[in-house]
Amino acid sequence: MHELSICQSLLRQVEQIARHRGATLVSSITVRIGPLSGVEADLLQRIFPLACRDTLAAGAELIVEAMPVRVRCDLCSAETETSPGRLRCGACASSLTRLVSGDECLLASIEIVGHSGPQ
Repeated sequence: MHELSICQSLLRQVEQIARHRGATLVSSITVRIGPLSGVEADLLQRIFPLACRDTLAAGAELIVEAMPVRVRCDLCSAETETSPGRLRCGACASSLTRLVSGDECLLASIEIVGHSGPQ
């Protein structure tokens, strides 16, 4: 289950940001996960309470935002949303596409308490 190592890495990043801002607590963490990222969002949410114990994020809410799969067509230059198993252009049906989004696992935002500067 690589979600544990992803969660631990995420929490290291969150703690670094929170400490830099002088936070005493992290109340929520928002991540954006695409279906091609290889990250199982439900597993990440289940492991999160265990991984964040003894951190500034203990008790924080983990908010997962699902990102769509988007491609840019090399033929017609359209950027369209598509399904993970079918990376074809939604405008001309070409398979000559480049992935624009859908493979990410990103820290989008954190809410902190007791900060000493702008968020």
